[in-house]
Amino acid sequence: MHGQETFMPQEFAELSALELSTPELADAAVRLGLAVRVAPPGIAAVTPGQRVLGRALPVRHYGSVDVFLEAYGTAGPGQVLVIDNGGRADEACAGDLAVLEAAAAGIAGVVIWGLHRDTPQLEEIGLPVFSYGSNPLGPLRVDPREPEALASARFGPHLVTAEDLVVADRDGVLFLPASHARELAETAAAIHATERAQADRIRAGDTLRRQTSFEDYLTRRAADPAYTFREHLRLVGGAIEV
Repeated sequence: MHGQETFMPQEFAELSALELSTPELADAAVRLGLAVRVAPPGIAAVTPGQRVLGRALPVRHYGSVDVFLEAYGTAGPGQVLVIDNGGRADEACAGDLAVLEAAAAGIAGVVIWGLHRDTPQLEEIGLPVFSYGSNPLGPLRVDPREPEALASARFGPHLVTAEDLVVADRDGVLFLPASHARELAETAAAIHATERAQADRIRAGDTLRRQTSFEDYLTRRAADPAYTFREHLRLVGGAIEV
């Protein structure tokens, strides 16, 4: 996480302190029956290894930085700026000045449905920035602004609002309902503990097939083709598939 002190609701702080991964949180959301919105594949941190978590601050970009400055004026410390630039690959929509100002506004990180520029400067600033790559060219357009410019952001097929939690790490970016943060934290932590215990047992020579009673599963599936491995794992307490 970026070094600045941030404020977030207690349940967000718990998620942050646990440093749960996006795969663990995605599995937790599935287990809880929540919608899992995943950023289209290919997004990555400008500085490898960074992660970020916070409530979304959505903004739609129309070719001018003023929409970011307006969003910063309403930002709460620890929010994550979610920039909708339509996934464009012909321009960068955020660079060092926009990111420096985001840090000054108390924003915890930036995720972009589009490209960034000023890579060396962004690395020096240190604020987590996730995008689909870089382009030296900034916008050459100013498009008409939509009424939803500061209310929501599109990110691939998904719509993101301030009611969403943003989690980003080396595996990608998730958008999850912030109202379920505590349940997600508890469920993902349980999945993490189970998977780490299973991994330790594998390293000690207790194979995953033995841990999951895989032969028993095959026998039961032969008798009942509708019996799934998911059902079986729930019975034996496994966590490799939810």
